[in-house]
Amino acid sequence: MPDNPVHSKGQPALREAALFGLCPKCGAKALFAGWTSFAQRCSACGLEFHKFNVGDGPAAFLTLIVGAVVMILAVWLQLAAEPPWWVHVILWVPLTTLGVLFGLRVAKAALLWSEYRQKTGEAGRQ
Repeated sequence: MPDNPVHSKGQPALREAALFGLCPKCGAKALFAGWTSFAQRCSACGLEFHKFNVGDGPAAFLTLIVGAVVMILAVWLQLAAEPPWWVHVILWVPLTTLGVLFGLRVAKAALLWSEYRQKTGEAGRQ
């Protein structure tokens, strides 16, 4: 792997930070306190995550994207195999829920990483 100045300080790349919930400053796996809720601060370096304004903006887009993918797959399955209705319930309800939750976690981590790298935050805060 080439010498990358981003990695020389322990700071993770976007892909790693988003997929594994890593702190954008030090790379510790301390970004989330719950499945989709941020911790107050990094336990390793003390970066305060509440200063970043990520919010739940990605939720609407993720719901629409995951919903469109699930609908396409459900229509395809119905036309190809004509399963009973309960097969659709067993397949699509958990897949939709997991898709939105996992996508929300990744999207929120990516947005926080981006805000940290661009040195942005809520208006009026330094």
